[in-house]
Amino acid sequence: MIENFNSNGVLFGDGNRNKIKLFDLEEKTINIKSFKIPHVINKIAYKYFRKSKARRSYEFANRLLENGIGTPQPIAYAENFKLSGLEKSYYISEHLDAELTFRELVLDQDYPDHENILRQFTQFTFDLHEKGIEFLDHSPGNTLIKKKSQDQYEFFLVDLNRMNFHEVMDFDARMKNFHRLTPKIEMLAVMSKEYAKLYNKDYEEVFSKMCFYTNDFQMKFHRKIARKKKLLFWR
Repeated sequence: MIENFNSNGVLFGDGNRNKIKLFDLEEKTINIKSFKIPHVINKIAYKYFRKSKARRSYEFANRLLENGIGTPQPIAYAENFKLSGLEKSYYISEHLDAELTFRELVLDQDYPDHENILRQFTQFTFDLHEKGIEFLDHSPGNTLIKKKSQDQYEFFLVDLNRMNFHEVMDFDARMKNFHRLTPKIEMLAVMSKEYAKLYNKDYEEVFSKMCFYTNDFQMKFHRKIARKKKLLFWR
């Protein structure tokens, strides 16, 4: 599959940065993520000093499963090294079909069972934090959500190559971990209320801190977009 990656398989997603393709194998669908070729400094770093994104994805996936955290079943990773350093790398897992991602909850406030899913997602994130797992790419497209029963849902993390593992996550680290998920106050309020109950913390304190980190991220994000537009205009 890897040898014929460019010519075979079904493209999954837009493929703008990294490319994901799906392949059939013995009644299973295999998901292969091809990471873009790193720039010259990272080529060397990934060969001699740091683990590649593919290797980290595989190792972190196994670590999540060991901690009872959902993620598509990891299979392998592959790396192609040359004298100049790392060229291509791939992360291979079983493909998981999900009804939605967190993004749908952000885009559609009327999504069926919206508040219940949001509360259960908060419980899932709290469990991550209690186990010392800081998922640095905790963003709308990186949590797959499957309906388990009439009112119960399962959550699965994807895009796994950036994580920190702690003995204990402090309050600020926990709140900052929500900062990329949604700018919508009403969603932050629901998540704050659920997290405060689980963490035995005052709701106002949780809500205030969650909003602070979210607003800080949004301001930096929009400044970055504005700078890019200005650069493109001058070009």
